[in-house]
Amino acid sequence: MKLPDIKFDASGLVPVVVQHAISGQVLTLAYANNEAIELTLETGEAHFWSRTRQEIWRKGATSGAVQQVLEVRYDCDADTLLYRVDPTGPACHTGKRTCFYRTIAGSAVPSLGEIILSVEKTIADRIQEKPEGSYVVNMHNRGIGYVAQKVIEEAGETVVAALQSHDEEIVQEAADLVFHLLMLLHEREVTFEQVISELAKRDKK
Repeated sequence: MKLPDIKFDASGLVPVVVQHAISGQVLTLAYANNEAIELTLETGEAHFWSRTRQEIWRKGATSGAVQQVLEVRYDCDADTLLYRVDPTGPACHTGKRTCFYRTIAGSAVPSLGEIILSVEKTIADRIQEKPEGSYVVNMHNRGIGYVAQKVIEEAGETVVAALQSHDEEIVQEAADLVFHLLMLLHEREVTFEQVISELAKRDKK
């Protein structure tokens, strides 16, 4: 594949912003040379240039946290790349999901995707760990039919709030609906990522 006219620096490198393709979370900032970019495009896995080791490295080669690259973009000045990835593990060597987990100023405002992924993880963790008194565990134990009924119930309450023009209630009921929908999807081993992918296909049409 012929690369566009990327502006490499004096060392032959270009910064690469790595972003979770679904959540939108920025995972890390790395650097790549021409060969690393070509390997990324050929293999579909993120490759970079290590400035400390002075060698090409494939993300996850030792940790197993491979980053499947779904799309490669470049900015308006053609001097920065964006890898939109589907990670199989944490991006940071500390074990954190992102290298940007510390804040200098301001309060954390998670993206929509981050919130959905976090709720999905919470549901999965509750079912696996089975903490006493857990609402999620209780629903799971009662079966998918019960969970499905809760989705119907929350959908009805959301509609009623909308018809009665109770905006604050709409927000609360809609949040309940989304949570129970995620619970239902988990019961069927379906991820919200699959739902988003389907919406993306429809959007293109």
